[in-house]
Amino acid sequence: MKTALVTGATGAIGSAVCRRLARDGVTVAAGYHADPQTAQDLARELGGLAVYCDVSDPQSVQKAVDNVLEKICQLDILVCNAGVAWRGLLQDMTWEDWRGVMAVDLDGVFTCCRAALPSMISQKSGQIITISSMWGEVGASCEVAYSAAKAGVIGLTRALAKEVGPAGVRVNCVAPGVIESRMNADLEPQDFAALAEDTPLGRIGTPEEVAEAAAFLCSDGARFITGQVLGVNGGFII
Repeated sequence: MKTALVTGATGAIGSAVCRRLARDGVTVAAGYHADPQTAQDLARELGGLAVYCDVSDPQSVQKAVDNVLEKICQLDILVCNAGVAWRGLLQDMTWEDWRGVMAVDLDGVFTCCRAALPSMISQKSGQIITISSMWGEVGASCEVAYSAAKAGVIGLTRALAKEVGPAGVRVNCVAPGVIESRMNADLEPQDFAALAEDTPLGRIGTPEEVAEAAAFLCSDGARFITGQVLGVNGGFII
């Protein structure tokens, strides 16, 4: 049986990934930062574990990984899903705002991968899934920091896949488009309608569709796939 640590597990995409992996028989450690009750409820539902993990804090990340290894004795899958966004003009963004986005969306992927890799390399197997965004591929107006961080995640994914492939560890990225999630909760209905109209498949994506992509990349069906970016965007970016 495999074990997965999913960061940002209390969000829409994170919880969907946890449930989808559990359907495949994976023991899930639900990483949370600000919502312990939701994480504990999710862990109870799935027969897994709730683990505090502030991805912007390297010590917190290391403790989370150590916790999983201590209680479950293995870590086969890491899903770097935790993320934050900031919308507005670049000239209105403070240094603290910029660093807040980078600390979670990019630095957090680095710290999680660094903490998880020793165990994966030791067992000569493992899957790391990073969650980027279509804006990491093409950039979004008024989301400069988010776009930059998510572009960095794609670069990290590709480089790390080359680095740890010889050790039997695969690293892939899922890049969602517009998804029904808490991060997009501030969008107005007309905004969603416009985005759906601009999407060739004519609708907004669901967290479960992102989770299906992540689960595939973790599966044996993807055992010869590494360093790739799988877009789940309805054709918005082609």
